[in-house]
Amino acid sequence: MFTKNPKYYVFLLVLMYISVPLHADDSEIPSDKIQQFVDVYKKIKDQYVDEVNDDTLFNYAIEGMVTKLDPYSDYLSKDDFSELKIGTTGRFGGIGIEITMEDGFVKIIAPIDDTPAQKAGLKSGDLVIEVQDISLKDKSLNDAVKLMRGEPGTKVKVKILREKEKQPLDFELVRQIIVSKGIKTKVFNEEIGYLRLSSFQSNSTTNVRNAVYNLRKEASKMSALILDLRNNPGGVLGAAVGISDLFLESGRIVYTKGRTNTSDLEYVANSEDILKGLPVYILINGGSASASEIVAGALQDNKRAIIYGEKSFGKASVQSIQEMFDGSALKLTTARYYTPNDRNIHGNGIEPDIKIEFKEMDVPNSLLPEPYNKDNQIIAIIEDHKDKYSKSN
Repeated sequence: MFTKNPKYYVFLLVLMYISVPLHADDSEIPSDKIQQFVDVYKKIKDQYVDEVNDDTLFNYAIEGMVTKLDPYSDYLSKDDFSELKIGTTGRFGGIGIEITMEDGFVKIIAPIDDTPAQKAGLKSGDLVIEVQDISLKDKSLNDAVKLMRGEPGTKVKVKILREKEKQPLDFELVRQIIVSKGIKTKVFNEEIGYLRLSSFQSNSTTNVRNAVYNLRKEASKMSALILDLRNNPGGVLGAAVGISDLFLESGRIVYTKGRTNTSDLEYVANSEDILKGLPVYILINGGSASASEIVAGALQDNKRAIIYGEKSFGKASVQSIQEMFDGSALKLTTARYYTPNDRNIHGNGIEPDIKIEFKEMDVPNSLLPEPYNKDNQIIAIIEDHKDKYSKSN
């Protein structure tokens, strides 16, 4: 008769698994490591100072196995998965930052335009070390997200570590419904169109196309387009491909490469350039990530745009989310993005053709870089490099 102690059920289950002949694809599963896992599990159940239930231990084991792979892979409990699905609707109470993990801390990829985080002055590269006086050291992204989200109108305290600052910085923000406003446009010198894209959403390609058409109506003799992707943390891959295609007549846009056949994909342009060859200048910085890097890399490699600014973030990997039988989910990195010229964006970022160190903005929630507000420095730089653009195209 079997004992009712769950640890022995686990032990027997694993032993039964080991005794079954392995399929060819499973031949590398190490039975000695499974035995080691069972031994550790038993010792924790018998000796750990506090009693821990089986579900908790197995969740910890799975989380550890997945989250140690890279900052973007994760195991999502049923509640965490529900929280993720809430986040993808685009409407939730929060402070408005895109985040990742670095050295056990939450790192801000970029603040989202027109949100409490951007208006308060949070920056790309800031490390969030505490939320509501709770340390985020070694907590998961999901834990951090749960702490920062809440009812719109409620306050939340965050503590930030910032490069070149000797002491942590404290911010108190008021949560609001986070809805990315997407696009803002302007015309400079009556001929240079400016388009600010703050994120890549499912409708971004259509919105960018319409915005460009409107800019050309406003500036009937438009001579160039500035596409501002600074602090744009990315979003929908299809939008990155579609927006790149708006400015290309031919050529490869991006491809992904992984270990499975389904991970290897290639995207090419479909003979459309809505600017008919007019110069394109792209602004990037350390907060430009993912889809922003795809667009910048595609137009740079196809010699369709000159990239200005600072090196981008370097987040260009594909995460596939697979729902499990119990309602939990596995978010796993399955591929990486590569530019048309075979550059691995992930961890490397996109290097600008012309480096500009963007200064602090005079108005915290201003979308335009400081040079626009003062002496049109970027416009002047673009004018100076028009000969370079014509030679490279």
